[in-house]
Amino acid sequence: MNGIESNATAAALKSPIDWAQASCDALMAKYRPEQLPPEGRWHYHQGIFLYGMLKVWEATGHEAYLGYAREYVDKLVDEYGNFKFARDELDAMMPGLLLFPLHAEFGEERYRIAAAKLRGMFHTLNRTSEGGFWHKDKYPYQMWLDGLYMGGVFAMQYARYFGEADLFDMVLYQESLMRKHMTDERTGLLFHAWDESRNFPWADKVTGCSPEFWGRSLGWYGMALADFLDELPPEHPGREVVKAALRPFVEALVRYQDEATGLWYQVVDKGAEADNWLETSCTSLFVYTIAKAIRHGAAGEECRAAAERGYEGLIRRTRTDEFGLVVPEICIGTSAGDYTNYVTRPVSENDLHGVGAFILACAEMQKLQGPQE
Repeated sequence: MNGIESNATAAALKSPIDWAQASCDALMAKYRPEQLPPEGRWHYHQGIFLYGMLKVWEATGHEAYLGYAREYVDKLVDEYGNFKFARDELDAMMPGLLLFPLHAEFGEERYRIAAAKLRGMFHTLNRTSEGGFWHKDKYPYQMWLDGLYMGGVFAMQYARYFGEADLFDMVLYQESLMRKHMTDERTGLLFHAWDESRNFPWADKVTGCSPEFWGRSLGWYGMALADFLDELPPEHPGREVVKAALRPFVEALVRYQDEATGLWYQVVDKGAEADNWLETSCTSLFVYTIAKAIRHGAAGEECRAAAERGYEGLIRRTRTDEFGLVVPEICIGTSAGDYTNYVTRPVSENDLHGVGAFILACAEMQKLQGPQE
């Protein structure tokens, strides 16, 4: 296997990209691509992990990472570009981020066709009265922060790769609706979800918002904003809009970072509560967001220390097992809800939510710190 061996000790890991490789190698040692949980499905769990792996491939040139991601896609997408995916939810678009580098590298038409099928979903998704995409059909009239990353980054990459500039404005409009309806002026954070109908049990009868600031949902939102700055053309006026939204968001995140550990809490603003707990996937996404915001000039150098503390806190939390590196303290998949819903969620280790987020954070920290020696 290219890259560092899966049984590497922490002492051998010097740079952020080393840690990212170790995390990739551990799951490669444990699973064949088609076995990644949930097994045999086109799903954002696998998508976020494999997208991180492709970033490691880009940084290192180690072909094993490219081949592993390709094998996952090729087990699901046939030679004609057909594949089974959920056609009523933004989550299904996220693994589409794998299709662009595969098409660029191998030129196979099936990758383009599969991407076009996902792009077509934007014509059929249900919407709020203002045109905001429902997160899933089973959550009518609801927008979730998660959806901005799941669908928005795919749409912007599609726009850049295939020249559909209108998609840039579509995504920026979706973000503006989230910011309009879900921002809390007191904290500078955004609520996890918003229900236009005010019918769901968690929905505030006045605002329609869910009651808490859940870490990973905020991480998806921040990562989306940061990634938009990778995709928007230099002359696009939306760049300044995104920067103007990202800057205060990063400042709000920094205010809620745990001083002792460098991590962030599952419910971000309630670290003083005894049953709240420090969570690694949101910490990874926040480190990524802050680091990339600094690189794009959307956050000041004074935020660098927060990114470094978060990264170092994550590294201190890791351990090893028979397969290699283990990222612990990851909240499993979670829907919007109240405080009890979040703090009683099961905790997992090497859950793909957390491993993918950790790999992306390490890859971004490598860029912030500069090239390896």
